[in-house]
Amino acid sequence: MTHSHEEAQQDLHPHGEHQTREQNHGAHNRHGDHSGHEIMFRNRFWVCLVLSIPVLIYSASIQDWLGYTAPVFPGSNWIVPLFSTIIFFYGGLPFLRMAGWELRDREPGMMTLISMAITVAYVYSMATLITNSGEAFFWELVTLIDVMLLGHWLEMRSVRQASGALDALAKLLPDTAEVITDDGQVVEHPVSHLAVGDLVLVRPGASVPADGVVVDGESAVTAAMSTGESKPVTKAAGDPVIAGTVNSGDSSLRVEVTAVGEETALSGIMRLVTEAQQSKSPTQLLADRAASWLFYAALVAAAITAVVWTLVSGFNAEVVARVVTVLVIACPHALGLAIPLVVANTTSIAARNGILVRDRQSMETAKDLDVITFDKTGTLTKGEVGLVDMGVAEGTGAEEALAIAAAIEGDSEHLIARAIRSEAETRSIALPATENFRILKGRGVEATINGQTMYVGGPRLLEYLEVDPSRELSRFATAAGSKGQTVVYLVSENQVLAAFALADVIRPESSQAIDELHRMGVEVAMLTGDSQEVANAVAQELHIDQVFAEVLPEDKDEKVIELQEQGNEVGMVGDGVNDAPALTRANVGIAIGSGTDVAVESAGLILVKSNPLDVVKILKLSQASYRKQVENIWWAAGYNIIMIPLAMGILAPWGIVPSPALGAFFMSISTVIVAINAQTLRRVDLG
Repeated sequence: MTHSHEEAQQDLHPHGEHQTREQNHGAHNRHGDHSGHEIMFRNRFWVCLVLSIPVLIYSASIQDWLGYTAPVFPGSNWIVPLFSTIIFFYGGLPFLRMAGWELRDREPGMMTLISMAITVAYVYSMATLITNSGEAFFWELVTLIDVMLLGHWLEMRSVRQASGALDALAKLLPDTAEVITDDGQVVEHPVSHLAVGDLVLVRPGASVPADGVVVDGESAVTAAMSTGESKPVTKAAGDPVIAGTVNSGDSSLRVEVTAVGEETALSGIMRLVTEAQQSKSPTQLLADRAASWLFYAALVAAAITAVVWTLVSGFNAEVVARVVTVLVIACPHALGLAIPLVVANTTSIAARNGILVRDRQSMETAKDLDVITFDKTGTLTKGEVGLVDMGVAEGTGAEEALAIAAAIEGDSEHLIARAIRSEAETRSIALPATENFRILKGRGVEATINGQTMYVGGPRLLEYLEVDPSRELSRFATAAGSKGQTVVYLVSENQVLAAFALADVIRPESSQAIDELHRMGVEVAMLTGDSQEVANAVAQELHIDQVFAEVLPEDKDEKVIELQEQGNEVGMVGDGVNDAPALTRANVGIAIGSGTDVAVESAGLILVKSNPLDVVKILKLSQASYRKQVENIWWAAGYNIIMIPLAMGILAPWGIVPSPALGAFFMSISTVIVAINAQTLRRVDLG
């Protein structure tokens, strides 16, 4: 069988991207593979550690240092070379195999360096044993392999933990589903056997097995893991639900399946997380190049060490020890792990917060954005008509007027009627009984309440009834009109009792999001096809810096270009469909409210929820992620800058010469530091 370089890396070591031969079997299997290799390295470490004890006890050097004599018996002189050979082939096999793959692909790296170090140590030690011409190197060899196995075990454990988002997402999907048959029977089937059109029963506490639409029942559904929405959302007939969400209410739901398997939103989210972990950012490419350069630098340093010290003291075990130490210390182990661990944590944190990363470069670039441009409708606003203000005549109570208007509009399906009723429901206002409901075509509606005829309508209703609003209500209507708001009136038979201003409702999170962006030094612009008056009203309320009004969808990308030509790095936030050209044109495209449509190709980042505050989270996470990447590169590179000269013996005249085992220890410590530093990213406060 032919192995690709990525497959070779993944078979025994996860330094490369997270891609395996099982990638078509789903993310859960893929990350289970990491777990298997983690166990393999752990088991080899413990076996080799136990086998190393006799080697250490019977090593002449250690006996001299500690002043003891190991028990002697027939064949005891073979304990050290025999056990060392077992450890070399058993513990060193993973490194030797991967070094072969690196050399075959002409990409020598850390596995080649490790293999060269342990092979040089083993061959030299066996040669001295056979020729009886020098000091063997066995105890250093076995401790070196022990430390390397331990380092790889800890590294794989860190990668597995950092990549836990996919495991967590995979576990959201139940193994079985309760299918309701045509005759009303409930039959349990494996989720893999579900088909579009099936009717499934989702009991309280159970997970939704596939994407679908509620056809019967009403209950609260929690989608925290898959969408980042922490609060349960009530779902009733006609509402969509996605696979992996949990029925956290006390009623059952009957759901008609609309998507299964790879077509579900959950599978799409998992696919995006995987793609994000596989894509490479400029920082990752820089680290990869540095690791490659370090390999050749290590060879040069090892060669210089061998030549210089052979000339100074002759070729002996000490020269071999220094060469091996240089090769071990120079292993770009920590450097190879520095970025992937941070990336794995970043995509995991993003997914838990309802942020899907399609392109890692977009996440890295987000930290540099100068201007965030929002599409207004459906992004800063809810994209639906709502009651935004109201005025009442003297002697009329606000709640009383709203109750009457909502009661009159009770049988109307007009957008304005629904907005007034919705506001009354939100305020939990009791509505009076109505009679004789009638639509006044083009003017409004009327109904009888407590024997009195009442009306709700716009200016044409006032003309029809020949009544005028009071001076206060006229001023209210004029101010609302200047903001592009629609005004309707509540009228009795001869008096205007109240005026209601309706408009596209601004999301409650929008103001906080823009304030946060301003505190971060980021300007905010708004794009909308609405009139200048409507746009200015929204911009004034939200303190938006720049406004582009009356812009056609196909012209939005020109406004993004205009901002970029001013020297700005621009982020565009839109719905991912109408705003596709602008999302593509921006330095970072963010599709909002598209969590169930994971095929948004125009955006590098996708927000599952329609929450502008998640844009702030993106910037904070991008800044924190980049900071951790830079810190890790310095930890990894700084270790090599200091330790390679020491390994070469630059301080040997003062008695400072690290042994191969000590070099391996420091190399492993640098790896652990990088892993721990990457894990601290989880503590970042996204707000």
